[in-house]
Amino acid sequence: MPTVHSYAMSSPTSAFGPFELERRAPGPTEVFIDIAYCGVCHSDIHTARAEWPKVPAYPFVPGHEITGHVRSVGANVTDLKPGDRVGVGCMVDSCGTCEFCQQGLEQFCRRGVWTYNSIGRDRLPTQGGYSQGITVERAWVFRIPDNLDLARTAPLLCAGATTYSPLKYYGAGPGTKVAIVGMGGLGHVAVQIAAALGAEVSVISQTRSKEADGLAFGAVDYFAAGEDGTFRRLMGRFDLILTTVAAADDFTDYINCLRTGGTLVNVGMPSGVTSLWIKALSNRKSVAGSLIAGRAEHQEMLDFCGAHNIQATVELIGAPDITAAYDKVIASQVRYRYVIDASTLG
Repeated sequence: MPTVHSYAMSSPTSAFGPFELERRAPGPTEVFIDIAYCGVCHSDIHTARAEWPKVPAYPFVPGHEITGHVRSVGANVTDLKPGDRVGVGCMVDSCGTCEFCQQGLEQFCRRGVWTYNSIGRDRLPTQGGYSQGITVERAWVFRIPDNLDLARTAPLLCAGATTYSPLKYYGAGPGTKVAIVGMGGLGHVAVQIAAALGAEVSVISQTRSKEADGLAFGAVDYFAAGEDGTFRRLMGRFDLILTTVAAADDFTDYINCLRTGGTLVNVGMPSGVTSLWIKALSNRKSVAGSLIAGRAEHQEMLDFCGAHNIQATVELIGAPDITAAYDKVIASQVRYRYVIDASTLG
């Protein structure tokens, strides 16, 4: 079994530190990947710091925005070879037989295996991408287009899939007005994707500090939620609103910004309970959620981003910087995604 260097938390309140992690040798349908980069997602923080109900076993290695190169493949894997550029997202396995897997909606599989804080086929807890290597079912390994930088592509394996899927499903495209709420790790990718799909894109952020970036990413308008009168001016304006912030506690103002028949989709994952005022759901407006993407849609998203040169804006960090990076993410001090250079892990 390969042993790889990783960084782990030993408790919900500890700092990250070096951890030797055993990975299984790839079985017949599996791939072993040498990790080059791994993004730091807010979900990593919620999980590592035990802010969600499912508390991980410690020592715990997060990370589900993984890019790297194939090192070795199982006997039945014929379409990947050592050296291929690949990525892994939030899942590493699914049952393959349930109604959701049969529809290409594997993200809803009740027996799905998450990249971390889950139980794999070997009956051991899964550990994530803050490590130098990982073993994954071939079905959950995705090809990275040659024109995309591996470091800047890593966040697409979560942030890209999480925003691409609802934008496509709810019809973002020519003739639609789409608002992206929040210009963080998810939001800055969502703006690029929505614009490339042909939608008229606006950003709603708390302040105007990121306005120049939002317009450069493809938005045609930028609004500050913290300014007086913003929501009054935007009432009834948008066909689709995608909220990407983890701190939202009431969507009423945003729902009022929808046109009749419009939809608000929340992909932010708060640690607490979010409230809705039912009286705001008049005029056939809908509120929905979404969850990453299925296998085929992951590859479709990556190919789409390759065709439109969509990549995340990242800050590269070394392994010793992970603990501080978590605090900076909470304080909104990153533009727009921290990405760990795996060569610094050991």
